[in-house]
Amino acid sequence: MLIAELIAPRKFRLVEGPIEDPGPGEVQVRVDATGLCGSDLHSYSEGSVGDTPCQYPMVLGHEPAGSVVKTGAGVTGWSPGDHAALEPAIYCYHCEFCRSGRHNICANIRFLSTVGHPGFFREFVNLPVASLLAIPKNMSLELATLVEPLAVALHSMPFAAIQPGDTVAVFGAGPIGLLTIACLKVAGAGRIWAVDPVGHRRDMALHMGADVALDPDQIDAVRQIQADTGNRGVDCAIDCAAKQHTTNWAIQAARNGGRMVLTGIHSDAFVPFEVSPMRRKELAIFNVRRSLHESEAALELLLERTEWFAPLVTHTRPLAQIAEAFGIVEQYSDGVGKMVIV
Repeated sequence: MLIAELIAPRKFRLVEGPIEDPGPGEVQVRVDATGLCGSDLHSYSEGSVGDTPCQYPMVLGHEPAGSVVKTGAGVTGWSPGDHAALEPAIYCYHCEFCRSGRHNICANIRFLSTVGHPGFFREFVNLPVASLLAIPKNMSLELATLVEPLAVALHSMPFAAIQPGDTVAVFGAGPIGLLTIACLKVAGAGRIWAVDPVGHRRDMALHMGADVALDPDQIDAVRQIQADTGNRGVDCAIDCAAKQHTTNWAIQAARNGGRMVLTGIHSDAFVPFEVSPMRRKELAIFNVRRSLHESEAALELLLERTEWFAPLVTHTRPLAQIAEAFGIVEQYSDGVGKMVIV
Protein backbone atom coordinates (compact mmCIF):
# COMPACT_ATOMS: atom_id res chain seq x y z
CA MET A 1 0.00 0.00 0.00
CA LEU A 2 1.00 3.62 -0.48
CA ILE A 3 1.99 5.53 2.67
CA ALA A 4 2.81 9.24 3.01
CA GLU A 5 5.55 9.72 5.59
CA LEU A 6 6.59 13.07 7.02
CA ILE A 7 10.39 12.84 7.15
CA ALA A 8 11.30 16.44 8.07
CA PRO A 9 9.50 19.76 8.43
CA ARG A 10 7.59 20.42 5.20
CA LYS A 11 8.93 17.26 3.57
CA PHE A 12 6.99 14.11 2.69
CA ARG A 13 8.03 10.92 1.00
CA LEU A 14 5.77 8.28 -0.50
CA VAL A 15 6.67 4.68 0.34
CA GLU A 16 5.17 1.26 -0.22
CA GLY A 17 4.24 -0.80 2.82
CA PRO A 18 2.77 -4.25 3.44
CA ILE A 19 -0.95 -4.89 3.94
CA GLU A 20 -1.33 -7.17 6.94
CA ASP A 21 -4.43 -9.22 7.68
CA PRO A 22 -6.65 -7.93 10.49
CA GLY A 23 -6.24 -9.67 13.82
CA PRO A 24 -9.00 -10.99 16.08
CA GLY A 25 -11.52 -8.24 16.80
CA GLU A 26 -10.10 -6.02 14.06
CA VAL A 27 -11.45 -4.68 10.78
CA GLN A 28 -9.34 -3.86 7.75
CA VAL A 29 -10.44 -0.58 6.17
CA ARG A 30 -9.45 1.14 2.96
CA VAL A 31 -8.85 4.78 3.93
CA ASP A 32 -10.87 6.63 1.29
CA ALA A 33 -10.71 10.14 2.76
CA THR A 34 -8.83 11.88 5.57
CA GLY A 35 -9.23 15.51 6.56
CA LEU A 36 -6.16 17.66 7.10
CA CYS A 37 -6.26 19.03 10.67
CA GLY A 38 -4.58 22.04 12.24
CA SER A 39 -2.48 19.77 14.46
CA ASP A 40 -1.25 18.00 11.32
CA LEU A 41 -0.13 21.42 10.14
CA HIS A 42 1.74 22.00 13.42
CA SER A 43 3.71 18.80 12.82
CA TYR A 44 4.31 19.69 9.18
CA SER A 45 5.48 23.28 9.60
CA GLU A 46 6.74 23.46 13.19
CA GLY A 47 8.06 19.97 13.88
CA SER A 48 5.98 19.53 17.02
CA VAL A 49 2.53 19.76 18.54
CA GLY A 50 2.81 21.72 21.76
CA ASP A 51 5.39 20.02 23.97
CA THR A 52 5.52 16.87 21.79
CA PRO A 53 8.25 16.97 19.12
CA CYS A 54 7.95 14.98 15.92
CA GLN A 55 10.11 11.90 15.45
CA TYR A 56 10.65 11.07 11.80
CA PRO A 57 9.44 9.28 9.82
CA MET A 58 5.85 9.52 10.98
CA VAL A 59 2.42 9.19 9.41
CA LEU A 60 -0.07 11.98 10.10
CA GLY A 61 -3.82 12.17 9.54
CA HIS A 62 -6.59 11.55 12.08
CA GLU A 63 -9.90 12.63 10.49
CA PRO A 64 -10.61 9.50 8.43
CA ALA A 65 -13.45 7.71 6.70
CA GLY A 66 -13.26 4.56 4.64
CA SER A 67 -14.63 1.26 3.37
CA VAL A 68 -14.44 -2.15 5.02
CA VAL A 69 -12.21 -4.62 3.15
CA LYS A 70 -12.23 -7.66 5.45
CA THR A 71 -12.84 -8.58 9.07
CA GLY A 72 -10.80 -10.50 11.62
CA ALA A 73 -11.88 -13.41 13.77
CA GLY A 74 -14.81 -12.71 16.07
CA VAL A 75 -16.04 -9.62 14.25
CA THR A 76 -19.72 -9.49 13.36
CA GLY A 77 -21.97 -6.84 11.90
CA TRP A 78 -19.54 -5.61 9.25
CA SER A 79 -19.21 -6.68 5.63
CA PRO A 80 -16.85 -5.74 2.79
CA GLY A 81 -17.93 -2.46 1.22
CA ASP A 82 -19.53 -1.01 4.35
CA HIS A 83 -18.67 2.63 4.94
CA ALA A 84 -17.48 3.99 8.27
CA ALA A 85 -16.12 7.05 10.00
CA LEU A 86 -13.00 5.97 11.87
CA GLU A 87 -11.98 6.84 15.42
CA PRO A 88 -8.25 7.69 15.52
CA ALA A 89 -7.75 7.06 19.25
CA ILE A 90 -7.41 3.61 20.79
CA TYR A 91 -8.20 3.50 24.49
CA CYS A 92 -7.24 0.99 27.17
CA TYR A 93 -10.73 0.95 28.77
CA HIS A 94 -9.30 -0.18 32.13
CA CYS A 95 -7.55 2.89 33.61
CA GLU A 96 -9.40 5.01 36.16
CA PHE A 97 -10.31 7.61 33.55
CA CYS A 98 -11.75 5.12 31.07
CA ARG A 99 -13.68 3.39 33.87
CA SER A 100 -15.14 6.73 34.96
CA GLY A 101 -16.38 7.41 31.42
CA ARG A 102 -13.69 9.90 30.42
CA HIS A 103 -11.76 7.85 27.89
CA ASN A 104 -10.67 11.01 26.05
CA ILE A 105 -8.09 11.47 28.85
CA CYS A 106 -7.19 7.75 28.98
CA ALA A 107 -3.87 7.22 30.78
CA ASN A 108 -2.76 4.77 28.08
CA ILE A 109 -4.23 6.36 24.97
CA ARG A 110 -2.76 5.52 21.58
CA PHE A 111 -3.61 8.32 19.19
CA LEU A 112 -3.01 7.34 15.59
CA SER A 113 -1.01 10.12 13.87
CA THR A 114 1.36 10.77 16.78
CA VAL A 115 4.89 9.55 17.42
CA GLY A 116 5.00 5.75 17.28
CA HIS A 117 1.37 5.42 16.18
CA PRO A 118 0.95 5.85 12.39
CA GLY A 119 -2.06 7.85 11.27
CA PHE A 120 -4.34 7.61 8.26
CA PHE A 121 -2.41 9.18 5.39
CA ARG A 122 -2.07 5.66 3.99
CA GLU A 123 -4.24 3.40 1.90
CA PHE A 124 -5.21 0.70 4.42
CA VAL A 125 -5.43 0.33 8.19
CA ASN A 126 -6.48 -2.38 10.65
CA LEU A 127 -8.55 -1.08 13.57
CA PRO A 128 -10.42 -2.49 16.56
CA VAL A 129 -14.05 -2.94 15.60
CA ALA A 130 -15.02 -0.39 18.26
CA SER A 131 -13.20 2.27 16.22
CA LEU A 132 -15.72 2.12 13.36
CA LEU A 133 -18.92 4.16 13.18
CA ALA A 134 -21.25 3.06 10.39
CA ILE A 135 -22.27 5.74 7.90
CA PRO A 136 -24.89 5.48 5.15
CA LYS A 137 -23.73 4.51 1.68
CA ASN A 138 -25.26 7.70 0.27
CA MET A 139 -23.14 9.92 2.53
CA SER A 140 -20.05 11.41 0.97
CA LEU A 141 -16.90 9.96 2.49
CA GLU A 142 -15.30 13.40 2.19
CA LEU A 143 -18.12 14.85 4.30
CA ALA A 144 -17.73 11.98 6.78
CA THR A 145 -14.21 13.21 7.58
CA LEU A 146 -15.96 16.02 9.49
CA VAL A 147 -17.29 13.55 12.08
CA GLU A 148 -14.07 13.70 14.11
CA PRO A 149 -13.61 17.51 14.24
CA LEU A 150 -17.35 18.12 14.65
CA ALA A 151 -17.32 15.76 17.63
CA VAL A 152 -14.54 17.89 19.11
CA ALA A 153 -16.61 21.04 18.61
CA LEU A 154 -19.61 19.34 20.21
CA HIS A 155 -17.44 18.30 23.16
CA SER A 156 -16.63 21.96 23.78
CA MET A 157 -20.31 22.83 24.21
CA PRO A 158 -20.75 21.56 27.81
CA PHE A 159 -17.84 23.81 28.81
CA ALA A 160 -19.30 26.75 26.88
CA ALA A 161 -22.59 26.07 28.72
CA ILE A 162 -24.63 28.11 26.25
CA GLN A 163 -28.01 29.36 27.40
CA PRO A 164 -30.54 30.64 24.85
CA GLY A 165 -29.50 34.10 23.70
CA ASP A 166 -25.95 33.98 25.13
CA THR A 167 -23.36 36.10 23.35
CA VAL A 168 -20.21 34.35 22.13
CA ALA A 169 -16.93 35.35 20.48
CA VAL A 170 -15.03 32.74 18.48
CA PHE A 171 -11.38 33.49 17.75
CA GLY A 172 -10.17 31.60 14.69
CA ALA A 173 -12.40 30.58 11.78
CA GLY A 174 -10.48 27.58 10.53
CA PRO A 175 -12.40 24.30 10.27
CA ILE A 176 -12.67 23.77 14.04
CA GLY A 177 -13.77 27.36 14.56
CA LEU A 178 -16.37 27.08 11.79
CA LEU A 179 -17.73 23.84 13.24
CA THR A 180 -17.81 25.47 16.68
CA ILE A 181 -19.91 28.31 15.29
CA ALA A 182 -22.34 25.75 13.86
CA CYS A 183 -22.60 24.03 17.25
CA LEU A 184 -23.21 27.36 18.96
CA LYS A 185 -26.12 28.05 16.62
CA VAL A 186 -27.60 24.64 17.35
CA ALA A 187 -27.12 25.28 21.08
CA GLY A 188 -29.19 28.46 20.86
CA ALA A 189 -26.53 31.16 21.10
CA GLY A 190 -27.73 34.68 20.40
CA ARG A 191 -25.14 36.93 18.79
CA ILE A 192 -21.87 35.34 17.61
CA TRP A 193 -18.72 37.25 16.66
CA ALA A 194 -16.08 35.47 14.55
CA VAL A 195 -12.56 36.89 14.47
CA ASP A 196 -10.12 35.83 11.75
CA PRO A 197 -7.64 37.68 9.50
CA VAL A 198 -8.39 35.54 6.41
CA GLY A 199 -11.17 36.97 4.26
CA HIS A 200 -12.66 33.75 2.89
CA ARG A 201 -12.72 32.25 6.38
CA ARG A 202 -14.74 35.21 7.62
CA ASP A 203 -17.17 34.63 4.76
CA MET A 204 -17.46 30.96 5.73
CA ALA A 205 -18.03 31.97 9.36
CA LEU A 206 -21.03 34.02 8.29
CA HIS A 207 -22.32 31.03 6.30
CA MET A 208 -22.01 28.82 9.39
CA GLY A 209 -24.04 31.24 11.49
CA ALA A 210 -21.81 34.02 12.83
CA ASP A 211 -23.58 37.37 13.02
CA VAL A 212 -20.41 39.45 12.78
CA ALA A 213 -17.04 38.60 11.22
CA LEU A 214 -14.15 40.85 12.23
CA ASP A 215 -10.71 41.24 10.64
CA PRO A 216 -8.21 41.74 13.50
CA ASP A 217 -5.68 43.18 11.06
CA GLN A 218 -8.05 46.06 10.30
CA ILE A 219 -9.85 46.63 13.58
CA ASP A 220 -9.34 46.16 17.31
CA ALA A 221 -11.63 43.15 17.54
CA VAL A 222 -11.81 43.06 21.34
CA ARG A 223 -12.66 46.75 21.57
CA GLN A 224 -15.35 46.28 18.92
CA ILE A 225 -16.86 43.31 20.76
CA GLN A 226 -16.82 45.27 24.02
CA ALA A 227 -18.49 48.23 22.31
CA ASP A 228 -21.11 45.98 20.70
CA THR A 229 -21.99 44.53 24.11
CA GLY A 230 -22.15 47.87 25.93
CA ASN A 231 -18.73 47.22 27.49
CA ARG A 232 -20.11 44.14 29.20
CA GLY A 233 -18.25 41.50 27.18
CA VAL A 234 -19.54 38.21 25.87
CA ASP A 235 -20.92 35.41 27.99
CA CYS A 236 -18.45 32.97 26.47
CA ALA A 237 -15.24 33.39 24.45
CA ILE A 238 -13.82 30.39 22.58
CA ASP A 239 -10.25 30.30 21.27
CA CYS A 240 -10.01 27.99 18.28
CA ALA A 241 -6.79 29.54 16.94
CA ALA A 242 -4.60 29.01 20.03
CA LYS A 243 -2.13 31.80 19.52
CA GLN A 244 -0.87 33.77 22.48
CA HIS A 245 -2.72 36.87 21.33
CA THR A 246 -5.98 35.02 20.54
CA THR A 247 -6.08 33.42 23.98
CA ASN A 248 -5.55 36.80 25.59
CA TRP A 249 -8.15 38.36 23.29
CA ALA A 250 -10.61 35.73 24.50
CA ILE A 251 -9.81 36.61 28.10
CA GLN A 252 -10.30 40.30 27.35
CA ALA A 253 -13.55 39.79 25.43
CA ALA A 254 -15.32 37.72 28.10
CA ARG A 255 -17.61 39.37 30.64
CA ASN A 256 -17.18 39.32 34.39
CA GLY A 257 -18.04 35.84 35.61
CA GLY A 258 -17.96 34.57 32.03
CA ARG A 259 -16.46 31.48 30.45
CA MET A 260 -13.39 31.02 28.25
CA VAL A 261 -12.90 27.78 26.34
CA LEU A 262 -9.58 26.81 24.76
CA THR A 263 -10.28 24.39 21.93
CA GLY A 264 -7.23 25.04 19.73
CA ILE A 265 -3.79 23.60 20.42
CA HIS A 266 -0.98 26.04 21.14
CA SER A 267 2.27 25.65 19.23
CA ASP A 268 4.33 26.44 22.32
CA ALA A 269 4.49 24.48 25.54
CA PHE A 270 4.47 27.70 27.60
CA VAL A 271 2.22 30.64 26.70
CA PRO A 272 1.89 33.88 28.73
CA PHE A 273 -1.69 34.59 29.78
CA GLU A 274 -3.02 37.87 31.13
CA VAL A 275 -3.80 36.64 34.61
CA SER A 276 -5.04 39.93 36.10
CA PRO A 277 -8.15 40.18 33.87
CA MET A 278 -8.77 36.47 34.48
CA ARG A 279 -8.69 37.05 38.23
CA ARG A 280 -10.67 40.27 38.27
CA LYS A 281 -13.39 38.76 36.12
CA GLU A 282 -13.28 35.43 37.98
CA LEU A 283 -13.38 33.71 34.60
CA ALA A 284 -14.05 30.00 34.33
CA ILE A 285 -11.31 28.62 32.05
CA PHE A 286 -11.83 25.29 30.28
CA ASN A 287 -9.60 23.14 28.08
CA VAL A 288 -10.90 20.74 25.45
CA ARG A 289 -9.29 17.34 24.92
CA ARG A 290 -10.70 15.84 21.71
CA SER A 291 -14.20 14.39 22.10
CA LEU A 292 -16.13 12.11 24.41
CA HIS A 293 -19.15 10.10 23.19
CA GLU A 294 -20.05 12.82 20.65
CA SER A 295 -19.27 11.01 17.38
CA GLU A 296 -22.78 9.64 16.94
CA ALA A 297 -24.28 13.08 17.54
CA ALA A 298 -21.80 14.58 15.06
CA LEU A 299 -22.83 12.08 12.40
CA GLU A 300 -26.51 12.75 13.05
CA LEU A 301 -25.98 16.48 12.73
CA LEU A 302 -24.04 16.08 9.48
CA LEU A 303 -26.82 13.93 8.03
CA GLU A 304 -29.58 16.31 9.15
CA ARG A 305 -27.83 19.43 7.82
CA THR A 306 -25.67 18.21 4.97
CA GLU A 307 -26.25 21.33 2.87
CA TRP A 308 -25.03 23.48 5.78
CA PHE A 309 -21.79 21.58 6.34
CA ALA A 310 -20.87 20.42 2.83
CA PRO A 311 -19.42 23.80 1.72
CA LEU A 312 -16.69 23.46 4.36
CA VAL A 313 -15.01 20.71 2.33
CA THR A 314 -13.56 22.91 -0.38
CA HIS A 315 -10.55 20.91 -1.61
CA THR A 316 -9.47 17.33 -2.20
CA ARG A 317 -6.10 15.97 -3.29
CA PRO A 318 -4.92 12.39 -3.87
CA LEU A 319 -2.44 10.90 -1.44
CA ALA A 320 0.32 11.27 -4.03
CA GLN A 321 -0.18 15.08 -3.92
CA ILE A 322 -0.12 15.44 -0.14
CA ALA A 323 2.76 17.94 -0.19
CA GLU A 324 0.75 20.27 -2.42
CA ALA A 325 -2.26 19.88 -0.13
CA PHE A 326 -0.29 20.89 2.96
CA GLY A 327 1.20 23.85 1.11
CA ILE A 328 -2.25 25.15 0.20
CA VAL A 329 -3.51 24.86 3.76
CA GLU A 330 -0.38 26.41 5.29
CA GLN A 331 -0.75 29.48 3.05
CA TYR A 332 -4.57 29.69 3.39
CA SER A 333 -4.55 29.89 -0.39
CA ASP A 334 -7.19 29.25 -3.04
CA GLY A 335 -10.06 29.82 -0.61
CA VAL A 336 -9.33 26.60 1.24
CA GLY A 337 -11.68 25.57 4.02
CA LYS A 338 -11.24 21.89 4.79
CA MET A 339 -8.69 19.99 2.71
CA VAL A 340 -9.31 16.26 2.36
CA ILE A 341 -6.77 13.70 1.17
CA VAL A 342 -8.45 11.02 -0.94
